[in-house]
Amino acid sequence: MTKLSKEELQKVNGGIDLTGTLLNSFTSLIKILLETGRAVGSSLRRIEENQICPLK
Repeated sequence: MTKLSKEELQKVNGGIDLTGTLLNSFTSLIKILLETGRAVGSSLRRIEENQICPLK
């Protein structure tokens, strides 16, 4: 490993690397949000239609 000079260090460009792990986490987040939306929507529909199971 060689040390870089000040001029070389100023020319170094950085950036975001889009990895498989990052894509997988975004996909999981979207799945969780969709499932939560379905659960809330289903609950609201059941409450609206009075189809709630009674607690005994």
